[in-house]
Amino acid sequence: MTVHVHMAEAVDPEADEQRALGSRLRALRKAKHMPLREVARLAEVSESFLSQIERGLTSPSISSLRRICVALGENMGALFNDAHEPQQVDQHLVRFQDRRRIFRPDGSANYLITPKIAKDLEIHHNVIAPGRSSGAEPYSHQGNEECVLVLEGRLHFEWNGNPYDLGPGDAILIDPKLDHSFSNNTDENAVVLWVISSAQNDI
Repeated sequence: MTVHVHMAEAVDPEADEQRALGSRLRALRKAKHMPLREVARLAEVSESFLSQIERGLTSPSISSLRRICVALGENMGALFNDAHEPQQVDQHLVRFQDRRRIFRPDGSANYLITPKIAKDLEIHHNVIAPGRSSGAEPYSHQGNEECVLVLEGRLHFEWNGNPYDLGPGDAILIDPKLDHSFSNNTDENAVVLWVISSAQNDI
């Protein structure tokens, strides 16, 4: 007797999020009636690379994704607005289970823990897996101040050309308009809070 065992396909949440990001990026580009070639030129990436991102075949660095959004005349938050997320009765309150999970191209789990009505403060709870980084290029964004606080693990952080190795309880205050980057070079997760003022919805 032959027994056939059907194995369930492995679920890859990161790949699913990558495809979702590409789909949203393509929808945003088409809504603005901008051809792939034009967006690629403005973002200083190759047309084939942008096409691969839109098809969910590759993941961009934070820097390249930010340039793509600028080329589209949007901030990065435009990629993550979910019309289907539950409406909170109290707009000042964000329950643990209702935090918005935002895809980050560095592969980290990024939760926005400030509510949408926040104007002067934006807080992200980030879990950065071992070996993950913001990419080969540093990035920058709008904001007056940004404080990076390591809760668990270790994080290598670079800002304005200066390196910093941060451990639990360490914090650094930066001007986010200047180039910065990060990496987790350890074999354990790094849990980090990012506090940005003013709120830019430009994750």
